[in-house]
Amino acid sequence: MERPAGKLFIIGGGKRPAAMVKELVELSKIDKEGYGIILPMSSEEPDSSVYYAKIQFADLGITNVTGMNFTKDQPATPQQLDSIKGAHLIYISGGDQNKFMQVVYQTPIEVAIKEAFKNGSVVAGTSAGAAVMSKKMITGNELKYPLYEETFRNIESNNIEIKPGLGLIETAIIDQHFIKRSRYNRLICAVIEYPGMLGIGIDESTAIIVEGDSARVTGESQVILFRNPDHSQADHNGLLGANDLRLDVLLPGAKFSLSNK
Repeated sequence: MERPAGKLFIIGGGKRPAAMVKELVELSKIDKEGYGIILPMSSEEPDSSVYYAKIQFADLGITNVTGMNFTKDQPATPQQLDSIKGAHLIYISGGDQNKFMQVVYQTPIEVAIKEAFKNGSVVAGTSAGAAVMSKKMITGNELKYPLYEETFRNIESNNIEIKPGLGLIETAIIDQHFIKRSRYNRLICAVIEYPGMLGIGIDESTAIIVEGDSARVTGESQVILFRNPDHSQADHNGLLGANDLRLDVLLPGAKFSLSNK
């Protein structure tokens, strides 16, 4: 399989420090050429989402960034799809990752994003925009407990809901707001029930930059990695168990492989 020429800039949510946005701008080179597109479909208020996303770029003197919103009832035009394919930067805002995927899954918009990434574009996302990067996407819902909580109460089987994401990362499941919201239980569930996957928990004001099969941490906080290299999995009365899980706490500047070994 041909490796995409593009890079991913996956932000764990929260505030985006100016230094981190500057790094994103320089990585995508939109300060020198080309343009960026904001996709706000995760948000309940897409216009506001575009407005605030543009401010972070405008504060650095970057004005060649525009918003492009779509709904299930409003398919993209050929001109819009060409704009996505040609963008140096595609930025997916926060909100609800399910809402985003309901709009783009198996549509020409998804194809255009993947083509842009394949050809060298930087695809960035924050919060929900981070979750959609995974092939296996955490929805945030618990199957056994319909009342939403920011973190899981238990480590138990058949509770975590996984749906298809964009699949720009095929070997890992991304979780966001990770340390601030103590989302350890749900990512542990993910790597036990999907043992081939690396679990990547990205904290707020923090990002990983993915190029090929490796990634680097940037920003102000940490990234937590869970690996299940032996594909260990046990279930006792609905409680999950596993042996020899590996946990790493990575600081800014740290690099890691995207393989689960």
